[in-house]
Amino acid sequence: MKHSILILFLVLLNSCKKEVVIPEVSIKEDVTFLADDALEGRQTGTVGEQKAAEYIAKRFQDLGLQAKGTDGFFQTFSFKPKTNPHQKVNYTVKDGDSTITGTNVVAYIDNKAENTVIIGAHYDHLGYGAEGSLYRGEKAIHNGADDNASGVAVLLNLAKRLMKGNINNNYLFITFSGEEMGLLGSNYFVKNPTIDTKKANYMINMDMVGRLKKDSTLAVYGVGTSPIFKQTLRANNNRFKLVQKESGVGPSDHTSFYNADIPVLHFFTGQHEDYHKPSDDTALLHFDGMQVISNYIYEIISDLDNNGKLPFRKTKNESEDVPRFKVGLGVIPDYLYDGKGMRIDGISEDKPAQKAGLQKGDVVIKLGDIDVVDMQTYMLALSKFEKGNTTKVVVTREGKTVEAEINF
Repeated sequence: MKHSILILFLVLLNSCKKEVVIPEVSIKEDVTFLADDALEGRQTGTVGEQKAAEYIAKRFQDLGLQAKGTDGFFQTFSFKPKTNPHQKVNYTVKDGDSTITGTNVVAYIDNKAENTVIIGAHYDHLGYGAEGSLYRGEKAIHNGADDNASGVAVLLNLAKRLMKGNINNNYLFITFSGEEMGLLGSNYFVKNPTIDTKKANYMINMDMVGRLKKDSTLAVYGVGTSPIFKQTLRANNNRFKLVQKESGVGPSDHTSFYNADIPVLHFFTGQHEDYHKPSDDTALLHFDGMQVISNYIYEIISDLDNNGKLPFRKTKNESEDVPRFKVGLGVIPDYLYDGKGMRIDGISEDKPAQKAGLQKGDVVIKLGDIDVVDMQTYMLALSKFEKGNTTKVVVTREGKTVEAEINF
């Protein structure tokens, strides 16, 4: 009888304890916080960026991840901005007015595995319109909902799911600072890692994954950096129209890891006319599409879970083949377009294309004397002109051919 009473007492005692429940946070809620005006565009080194870093660290903590920075979840780095684009960044600086401090946020799932998968996304943006902004109006906050609150939100969604499965790898989650200023945070981490990078299996990067289009086109870069990637992407895809790029080099943080001989995959839903402008806001994102992308990446990770350490393979640097040019048309190309020509995804204000009457959706098929069949021939044609030149451009628009005069 006494034994029964003791058991009943323990049951009642446990039932009185308050159960700790981690609140569910949706992809939309994460983006909404990070892209709010209160964070003032999350420019590297600002109070707004630090608020974002603290939010991400709290999210990692709530999910049960381990801190893996140099100060809890944080890895700070100080630098002086480059005065020319070819100058190397000096991370070791003395106190001075021009010194900026960025903060990577780093978390870890330790499955006691041999190798570690790295999952990354940058969280900084352009503040009130730092260098790189394509906006020419009055001073305004650049909230960067797609670029790249979207990638951070998908990263957090993956972190939650990976706490519960796929135990044959450890997982390192990094949200990078300083990407917009030249991949500074990822470059710093690779040079000052908080794990043994020789045990890094592969790296997944998500930068601008919030604008999945109606045809479900998804670009994946770095597919040539390990022999197994193409097969894995194809085997797990039943939704997307994939545009695959071999090179491990591109304008986002995966490049830093590729340069350290780590296989990389970079996911991207394409540029748009709100890119690097104040209009890149939360209301324009495709949240269902972001969840589908998260599901796809999770399936890829799951498929690779039993494959051990992936072999690394060097790829051709496609950017080395890009012709140099002195003028621009003033358009945002649709990098996911796989038809003939170069499709325009956005028009910059007060630039040659706008003045010539070109429109979003036009497909450039001829510039000057050169037939444009893809991005490479478009850039080759553009490289032939200098400021002050005039030429003809031919586009297709809703099935019709339109000719216009371009003044560079």
